[in-house]
Amino acid sequence: MYVGYVLWLWLASLATFAFLSRGWRRTEAQRKRRKEGDENVGSRHLGGQREEAEGRPDVIIVGAGVAGSALAYALGKDGRRVHLIERDLTEPDRIVGELLQPGGYLKLVELGLDDCVEQIDAQQVFGYALFKDGKDTKVSYPLEKYDSSVSGRSFHNGRFIQRMREKASSLPNVRLEQGTVTALIEDCGIIKGVKYKSMNGDEVEAYAPLTVVCDGCFSNLRRSLCYPKVDVPSCFVGLVLENCELPYPNHGHVVLADPSPILFYPISGNEVRCLVDVPGQKVPSIANGEMAKYLRTFVAPQIPNQLRDAFLSAIDKGKIKTMPNRSMPACPSPTPGALLMGDAFNMRHPLTGGGMTVALSDVALISNLLKPLRDLGDSPSLCTYLESFYTLRKPVASTINTLANALYKVFCASPDLAMKEMRQACFDYLSLGGACSSGPVALLSGLNPRPLSLVLHFFAVAIYGVGRLLTPFPSPRRLWIGARLILGASSIIFPIIKAEGFRQMFFPNTVLAYYRSPPAS
Repeated sequence: MYVGYVLWLWLASLATFAFLSRGWRRTEAQRKRRKEGDENVGSRHLGGQREEAEGRPDVIIVGAGVAGSALAYALGKDGRRVHLIERDLTEPDRIVGELLQPGGYLKLVELGLDDCVEQIDAQQVFGYALFKDGKDTKVSYPLEKYDSSVSGRSFHNGRFIQRMREKASSLPNVRLEQGTVTALIEDCGIIKGVKYKSMNGDEVEAYAPLTVVCDGCFSNLRRSLCYPKVDVPSCFVGLVLENCELPYPNHGHVVLADPSPILFYPISGNEVRCLVDVPGQKVPSIANGEMAKYLRTFVAPQIPNQLRDAFLSAIDKGKIKTMPNRSMPACPSPTPGALLMGDAFNMRHPLTGGGMTVALSDVALISNLLKPLRDLGDSPSLCTYLESFYTLRKPVASTINTLANALYKVFCASPDLAMKEMRQACFDYLSLGGACSSGPVALLSGLNPRPLSLVLHFFAVAIYGVGRLLTPFPSPRRLWIGARLILGASSIIFPIIKAEGFRQMFFPNTVLAYYRSPPAS
């Protein structure tokens, strides 16, 4: 009986164990399936997040002008996903942004955009001709060390812009869209993206780790990214002269007229752009004919004889445009997640045609700074790193800015005898040739962006003017005019240098931001 009881207990235990084992296996299987299901759900969720992140751009660029289009192409070529938003994608019709200096052309080559000046009937420019009181002189770019293709280029601004946009949008990772950006999206002091109206009128929000604002001289977004101090010293009145030959082919022409300079340069095989500078912010009315009368009676007699008939004919055709000339020193307010570039950030008088050279130089610099970074997501660290941009750009930007603004003041007519002497001294100094012409023109062209060289040449002109005054015999009156000439030259250039930033301009390597290194990935 005892043996039977033990046998029965053993069988019951075996059955219980089998039952529990089966239940345990079923529970484990269910737990495993549940875990796998959770992992699949998590995987799908993470995959969705990844797809959403991968669909977002790395950089949003506001404005597809020269700076915006060039930057979109440069970053797109480096593998960045770029969303380029432009208010109006039709071909622009402007009277400025038509002359690219040789230094700017070299930046086009560096960025791989030099073919954008092809197939638009662009004209090569090899220097300038200056006219004053019936005399003229020619100064050439110092291009001896460069390939024969290197020179200035002049063209229709709209044709050039369209070529740049086509080149940028040809990259698969650059999305070009027409839309009007209305605001920057900010969260806890960091710019996260932009709000814009699409072509359909829909309000859209776009997000990216970095937003670059390049929306031009009339920017409505710059106030949150810099401290704008915009000055409007004059306006340009633009005409197109047809089927006329310039006295010096393939050269820009500057007439030192009264009250301010007049420019001529080719923009196609049979067209010459004329820009008449009118000091101040008000110009004669085009609608009531005052402008045509002003150009015909006051400006035309000062035009070189070879161009006068074509100038009068252009007035008769009535296609007269005006454009305010703006100047604004770069005063950035570093903001995480955003960067300001182009005319929205920094402007100078367009007399020397240096704007596009500065913009393209800035694009090349930003492209090189961003190249070592794989991830742009750490906005505060990126902002600190990109503060180096504001110092590194100074040699090129400050040289061109200072020269443009100073030269405009020197070239304007003045009742002051000292300033008249300074104007004449500048013309005569450039007429000397050699280093006296090649040095200043190398600065103007962006081929030699050295601020110290600029200051030396500027005061060399002033000293040359004093020397002219004191020859052959000095007199108390001439000594007084000479002293005022030096003071006048100082009052022109030193305020401009102060606005540019003396330390950044002449001693950039003493600025801490100069040595910023890329943030760790």
